[in-house]
Amino acid sequence: MKSPGLLGVLGGMGPLATIDFLHKLLAATSATMDQDHVPVVTASIPQVPDRTAAFRGDGVSPLPAMIESGQRLIDAGASLIVVPCNTAHLWYEPLRDALAIPMIHIVDAALEDAIAVVGPCGHIGLLATDATTASGLYVNRKSPQGHALQWLLPTASEMIELVMPGISAVKSGDTKRGGALLAQAAASLGKRGATAVVLGCTEIPIVLNSMNAPLPVIDATQSLARRSVAWARSQQALNGADGAALQG
Repeated sequence: MKSPGLLGVLGGMGPLATIDFLHKLLAATSATMDQDHVPVVTASIPQVPDRTAAFRGDGVSPLPAMIESGQRLIDAGASLIVVPCNTAHLWYEPLRDALAIPMIHIVDAALEDAIAVVGPCGHIGLLATDATTASGLYVNRKSPQGHALQWLLPTASEMIELVMPGISAVKSGDTKRGGALLAQAAASLGKRGATAVVLGCTEIPIVLNSMNAPLPVIDATQSLARRSVAWARSQQALNGADGAALQG
């Protein structure tokens, strides 16, 4: 049975972040019964090579493995693919070109929400892997409206002592330690003038959120989930309209 608006989730980077995305996909959906939810297929294969290591030149490219997982989703009937991993978006363009299927860029989703929170030229912090930060994935990406956010980034020592160990702790299951380290990094950004912080690694919002962070947060995972639901709803509405036209 073909499902209109079937969403493909290219996950596994990491597995807990994929589950967090799926949970937020449900939370973003207005539903009163099972059938109201977004149809989704997920490929969560954690053996994708490490994205940060690949960016540093210390590991192999994750692109072939991501293409393989993406093709599984296409074969399953997905008509749009999302990737709940920020650093993986360093290979976004070649992945999209190889799969030849529409995708939603997680940074575009997060930037739209960030601008809504701090304004088009607001001061905003970024917590992300060192690969995402060093590559300029967020800082260099412009919003469609051309807004220029004022970015504040962790210092080199904060990346080494707080951010990367915090992310690693979450990946290894030590969420208490991970949350403490990442909250400290967020507080430092606030002290330097950030009025909100983008959680630009999908492990981070597992332990840091609007309830326990020292300043307002923009959860990129949540941003991607909301836009995924909006896309699926638009596809279902279009399919329903097409069906009604055919019956008429």
